[in-house]
Amino acid sequence: MDYQPMTLVELARHLARHPDEKIRWKHVWEFLEEYRWEPADKQRILIHEEPPRVGEENWDVLLAALAEHLAAQLDLAPPEWTRPRVLATPWFPSSLRSKRMEALVWAPAAFRKHGVYLSAHDLEAA
Repeated sequence: MDYQPMTLVELARHLARHPDEKIRWKHVWEFLEEYRWEPADKQRILIHEEPPRVGEENWDVLLAALAEHLAAQLDLAPPEWTRPRVLATPWFPSSLRSKRMEALVWAPAAFRKHGVYLSAHDLEAA
């Protein structure tokens, strides 16, 4: 069996199966780690297809923000499916005051646009 990196579609399925936030974040970090090792042409494929809904709006929007952020790094337009996924109320995944302040300053543009406040440092540390 050949190794295949995780796609956003597969990530969404993992998130839907595991309601525990710690496990969900581990899947997000695993996706990012696998994504980083792929060449740009393969990275594009990993984020292009619309993932199924996780069942929680915050996580559905996080996937859109992630896809748009990664597309921007490849100098690509965001996938069409990301456009309508925007939160009416901003979401700060961390409850720690210091992490929230960091997210206000360092959240990537794509995440801010979608209403998800997660520091770029957290994405890089994954």
